[in-house]
Amino acid sequence: MDLMVRDGVISNELWDVVEPVLPTNVGRRGRPWNDHRTTLEGIIWRFRTGSPWRDLPAEFGPYQSVWQRHRLWSIDGTYEAMVAAVHEHAGLGHEDLEAILSIDSTSVRAHQHAAGARHDSVVTDAQEDTGGSFELHEFSDRARGAA
Repeated sequence: MDLMVRDGVISNELWDVVEPVLPTNVGRRGRPWNDHRTTLEGIIWRFRTGSPWRDLPAEFGPYQSVWQRHRLWSIDGTYEAMVAAVHEHAGLGHEDLEAILSIDSTSVRAHQHAAGARHDSVVTDAQEDTGGSFELHEFSDRARGAA
């Protein structure tokens, strides 16, 4: 049984397990859903590459639509239903399922702002009163004897 996602394409077997728990157009007002499989592959592509949503290749559809579906599925429990369906179908124990779904930290990118500590978390003697950069320049000028 090949339930793994390979090369950005969802296997037919995985799709057969996941598709029944996805929302349908029945009773839905407005435009019909874009193809769920293509959208899910776009979501997977985005998280696998770490790219911004706006860099999603056109073959997955408009990035706004893919992001909106991801947001909706996060809120309405669709992702939980997909995981439960895979769990039930595969007959895996909790630990086995976690091993399949675990994140390999060698491929996870930290956001650029995660590179260091907050500026106000490190306090030096010169920053003790206000912590502002203008005040630091003023303090260093006074220390050198400038007016």
